[in-house]
Amino acid sequence: MGDHLDMAKYIDHTNLKPYATADDIVKLCEEAKEYGFYAVCVNPYRVKLAKELLKGSEVKVATVIGFPLGATPTEVKVFEAKRALEDGADELDMVINIGALKDKDYEYVKRDIEEVVRVAHERGAVVKVILETCYLTEEEKVKACELAKEAGADFVKTSTGFGTGGATVEDVKLMREVVGQEMGVKAAGGIRTYEQALAMIEAGATRIGTSSGVKIVEGARDAGSG
Repeated sequence: MGDHLDMAKYIDHTNLKPYATADDIVKLCEEAKEYGFYAVCVNPYRVKLAKELLKGSEVKVATVIGFPLGATPTEVKVFEAKRALEDGADELDMVINIGALKDKDYEYVKRDIEEVVRVAHERGAVVKVILETCYLTEEEKVKACELAKEAGADFVKTSTGFGTGGATVEDVKLMREVVGQEMGVKAAGGIRTYEQALAMIEAGATRIGTSSGVKIVEGARDAGSG
């Protein structure tokens, strides 16, 4: 599989650091163009800049909504989503309301996702739903996937990278099992090597969120020539 896999096309090249400067985003976008990554993922404040830097390339701009805690009201997430789309975002990675999920307020969790999906899909944008698996029980992971699917989201995603843990092969397998084949699964959080990325893809991930994209692709090349 490793030889035929265009690893770069799986990668959302990510810099969500709170202290990322404009220069850091320039570097991120230049690397994305050079390596042919699927998208860059930046904080909402940086969407306009990334869009400008990537003009004329095929690289998409992803951003985050309700990040990293997911605990803002739905109306706030919707406003944030609209603004990000106006600024040029192609994809929105939104965090679920983790507390509401634990309260078993499934109606709220589903509606929270649905509202963001509605504004995104009106503009042809993609929504990835971040579950933050490190805080969830097995049962909650399953339920969150089901709710994201019912709400019409395009992807489920493991983690923000800001929680107590990141993507695991077990979680990716479980999420793929629950959502079936028609939805995307994005593995994110702690993926730093080609081997890790490949393991996630073999477990069912169709996208990898990482700040180590360059290292991963170079690792893929080494594996291919080895």
